[in-house]
Amino acid sequence: MSRARGASAYAGDVPVFAELGSFFRASLLDPVRDDEAEPPRDVRRRRIVVGLTLALGAVALGFALGIQAGDPWFYPATLGVAAIWVIGAFASGKLHLGRARTRSGGSSYSVLQAFILGGMLLAVFLAGAVVVGRIDWLRAPVDTLLAHARFGSLPIVAAITAVNGVAEELFFRGALFAAISRRWRVVGSAGLYALATVFTGVPLLVLAAAALGLLTGLQRRVTGGVLGPIVTHLTWSLGMLFLLPLALDVWR
Repeated sequence: MSRARGASAYAGDVPVFAELGSFFRASLLDPVRDDEAEPPRDVRRRRIVVGLTLALGAVALGFALGIQAGDPWFYPATLGVAAIWVIGAFASGKLHLGRARTRSGGSSYSVLQAFILGGMLLAVFLAGAVVVGRIDWLRAPVDTLLAHARFGSLPIVAAITAVNGVAEELFFRGALFAAISRRWRVVGSAGLYALATVFTGVPLLVLAAAALGLLTGLQRRVTGGVLGPIVTHLTWSLGMLFLLPLALDVWR
């Protein structure tokens, strides 16, 4: 009887792992299509625009997140950062929404896949709050960053978070990704995204940018566009805005 139960449980587990494997292959590993090759002249132009935008945006981001919580200048400053990313993205060249591969082998928009991936990454970071909440030098910069929502208007901060999430993906997984040579696109775009957050002075924000950048970079490579990365980014960033303070308070 016990052997039969064990065999049944094992057999029941196999489809679960098979489904997970199919999901990750479809969402992160098997490209739907390769990016179209751009003429060398367009590539050079894209790289110049991307380089200038990256430098300006990184400085502006550090300035915006350095503004004290409750200061009304925080709102226009962060919207200004978003404007830099968006203008640079569209000025660099064409952007694409992309398509996702389904487990059955077809293709569709990657909204559901991206939502699930964003939720998984959010769960990992909320679990990490167990460590962050107990270490003062890790927690203090995060508290300072989250204070903008605590002392300001949470709906406005949430709206700005969403706008900036879309803007960052348009630039980093749209324009910047396309400006890098194919071999280094995923790692390079994630690394430069993390580097752009260094001026904020929040170590965990740099780590978060690297992790989010790798995940959305793989999505960008698979789907050929920015829609999936945008949905993943918004799921993760808005979830962190609302849930991370609660998770940190539990482990304070």
